[in-house]
Amino acid sequence: MQLEQIIQEATQLPNKIVAVAAAEDHEVIQAVKMALGKQLAFFQLFGDEDKIKSLLHEEGLEGSDQLKVVDCQSAEEAASKAVQAVSCGDADVLMKGMVSTSTILKAVLNKEYGLRTGKVLSHVAAFEVDGFDRLIFVTDAAMNIAPDLQQKADIIQNAVDVATRIGVSSPKVAPITAVEVVNPNMAATLDAAALSQMNKRGQIKGCVVDGPLALDNAVSMEAASHKGVGGEVAGQADILLVPNIETGNALYKSLIYFAKAKVGAVIAGAKAPIVLTSRADSAESKLHSIALAVRSV
Repeated sequence: MQLEQIIQEATQLPNKIVAVAAAEDHEVIQAVKMALGKQLAFFQLFGDEDKIKSLLHEEGLEGSDQLKVVDCQSAEEAASKAVQAVSCGDADVLMKGMVSTSTILKAVLNKEYGLRTGKVLSHVAAFEVDGFDRLIFVTDAAMNIAPDLQQKADIIQNAVDVATRIGVSSPKVAPITAVEVVNPNMAATLDAAALSQMNKRGQIKGCVVDGPLALDNAVSMEAASHKGVGGEVAGQADILLVPNIETGNALYKSLIYFAKAKVGAVIAGAKAPIVLTSRADSAESKLHSIALAVRSV
């Protein structure tokens, strides 16, 4: 499976509506244009009406019946109204525009109209990497700083839910550590072993978890064989669970800048998928993220 396949499958679904908070951003509008061109979704654009309409005009989208612009006086108001649109069912997906992550998450976590379900919110990135015949999911590279054992279990479950929704059957999960053996002096290896047992006992469902595994043993059959690492996941991992945000952030950016991988990402664990891209992300990455979110609804 590749990201283009996710786009194609998403276009076959009944049109979903994406609510964009603070849509007055050129890259965001470019992504919206690309999504409309592929008939991925309809859009509700919350933010400065004049700026949004000016950008729409530049992209030849002014007057489109697949767009609705809602004027807001501030980024906070745009975030609040976009979240409320999703919460009340007027939209299916939330997307971050020209607004800080803290501002949009404050609206997402609002007790009156937010999107919390009681689950941990976590970042799930799907990478298309040259040389691999499958998508590689990395979690969590952006939300949880130093998750404990239960949070890691929840993060795995979120990633499994996303992977399953796009058609990955019983994804293989590798808790990534520096080594492939349990070392009492390395807390991540203890968590990895515990997560494997939790999976075997049905506490983490719909997947196969095995670890600890170093990155090479998780994704390369050759490396796993050379080191004598066996099991159902070694060399075949679909989902890479990182031990902390520093590891996840470095792996995420290494795949993009060194490996030139393509990526789409969502925040999972809320009532609806959240597209929480960075300003540094390309319009193509935003498009992939929209498709992943639409496919994950």
